[in-house]
Amino acid sequence: MKYVLVTGGVVSGLGKGVTASSIGVLLKACGLRVTSIKIDPYLNTDAGTMSPFEHGEVFVLDDGGEVDLDLGNYERFLDITLTRDNNITTGKIYQSVIDKERRGDYLGKTVQVVPHITDAIQEWIERVAMIPVDSKEGPADVCVIELGGTIGDIESMPFIEALGQFLYRVGPGNFCLVHVSLVPVLNVVGEQKTKPTQHSVRGLRGLGLVPNILACRSSKELDENVKEKLAQFCHVPAENIITLYDVPNIWHIPLLLRDQKAHNALLKGLNLHSVAGEPDLDEWTSRTRLYDKLHDSVKIAMVGKYTGLSDSYLSVLKALLHASVASNRKLTVEWVPAGDLEDISAKEAPEVYAAAWELLKGADGVLVPGGFGDRGVQGKILAAKYARENGIPFLGICLGMQIAVIEFARSVLGIHDANSTEFDPETANPCVVFMPEGSKTHMGGTMRLGSRRTYFNVMDCKSAKLYGNVKFVDERHRHRYEVNPEMVCQLENAGLSFVGSDETGRRMEIVELDAHPYFVGVQFHPEFKSRPGKPSPLFLGLIKAACGQLDAFLQKNGSVSQFSADTTSNGHAKIKILQNGHSPKSGNGLLNAAYGNAVVCPWKDVNHC
Repeated sequence: MKYVLVTGGVVSGLGKGVTASSIGVLLKACGLRVTSIKIDPYLNTDAGTMSPFEHGEVFVLDDGGEVDLDLGNYERFLDITLTRDNNITTGKIYQSVIDKERRGDYLGKTVQVVPHITDAIQEWIERVAMIPVDSKEGPADVCVIELGGTIGDIESMPFIEALGQFLYRVGPGNFCLVHVSLVPVLNVVGEQKTKPTQHSVRGLRGLGLVPNILACRSSKELDENVKEKLAQFCHVPAENIITLYDVPNIWHIPLLLRDQKAHNALLKGLNLHSVAGEPDLDEWTSRTRLYDKLHDSVKIAMVGKYTGLSDSYLSVLKALLHASVASNRKLTVEWVPAGDLEDISAKEAPEVYAAAWELLKGADGVLVPGGFGDRGVQGKILAAKYARENGIPFLGICLGMQIAVIEFARSVLGIHDANSTEFDPETANPCVVFMPEGSKTHMGGTMRLGSRRTYFNVMDCKSAKLYGNVKFVDERHRHRYEVNPEMVCQLENAGLSFVGSDETGRRMEIVELDAHPYFVGVQFHPEFKSRPGKPSPLFLGLIKAACGQLDAFLQKNGSVSQFSADTTSNGHAKIKILQNGHSPKSGNGLLNAAYGNAVVCPWKDVNHC
């Protein structure tokens, strides 16, 4: 097994995750099998209980692991399926060591950071690196490890020590260190400054790690004299100094690495030249160029609770992007804070209220993503109502689906106090209820998590058609509440169609409105399995409907197994997303057509993949 370690210096937010993912893409293009590990030095066991404002979205894996959003980058870039153990945290390491101590595994020894914690880190890396992640037998050829945080952080020290020991454990020919650093350009003089990177590398070397490759983030390509200066003072060959300058989208990053011959430095450091070929990135290049040329827009309104931080909905944004590129449209996301749509906002901040409704009404489609808590719920309900009554394409995910069901019960059935027990535990008409197997005392890891099977009850629906007319689909879940099965018949008699359910037939998974152009709600999170070149079918359905292409698409692709971008025209898609929604209501059959077993990325802060 070969290992590539990606570290960061100077400041956080430089894009280590995208760099690590792009290195994986480059090595995979050379014919190697790649797996990934993310190390997060925080004490949390996992990301499940962390606020999206604190750490971005919580990415959910097939095995139910709630992990850092960078693992989503790895899965999307490399088209692999990771496990919860591919995300190492300080909490997990200390918990495993303490559990061993309690069992008496250390035979009375004093348990210390060195060697017990550092040994546990190394053993975890070696064990997880051997787990296949690409549906093939046997371990991968290369494991790309990203160390979160910045060199010098106190909480990272045990991992730095462990990785220093690990280097000597596996040998220099099996270990390559890529250090991502910042080369700022001062506006006053317009000169690229190398001192921050020099200090960062000095700190790294002082901790026992020597970089083989420098990946320098800058607003523009590094000048040759700057590279020579960095090579001299950082003791890294000039040909191993890579510029990661600002690009239109992060799908350019693997191409930047290839064009600067980063693969040669990686393969040389890992002694893999004899088994690896030249990188084949033709398909990746074509998709990237297509993305850059799109000009016709599709506008989607994102109605949610965490609109102040786009990383809170990172996978949703990427799924929209994948579907837009596949539809030859340039995506425009209109961020609509759900609370701004509510009547109280009209009284307290009329200008904000008017602006929010203007954004919503100007969108080609509406999306209400998942969320928790009652803040902004009424605004999401109003957004779902607007989309339903005006024939605007709508997709509700998790809470977004539940919101759609509540709105339908209130507006169509006339049950004005219909609600979720999450927002009103004493409601007389609960449309959404707490799942019986859930825990009300512990938050972490107690939801219905991971990949679950959804069976189509109705095959003549948009959802089933989008998925390729399959009998069932496996999608990832993360929820505590579900549609009340006691109200399903009443809702369906009024026109709301539950076209998908779990194996028991009592847990509703997909809802549609038959007479609507595209009104779909799902209890699961289809965004987690979307890939560049293989967009999520339901997101593809939303974009196609927003562009007026859905009917023709469904007629042409009655059974879809894979989606790819039509390069005959350029376009730009604009979609509205409703924030803080669990799942929206939908019309019969809309979801299936979008999921034809299909699943298709830019820099940190310039669009994650």
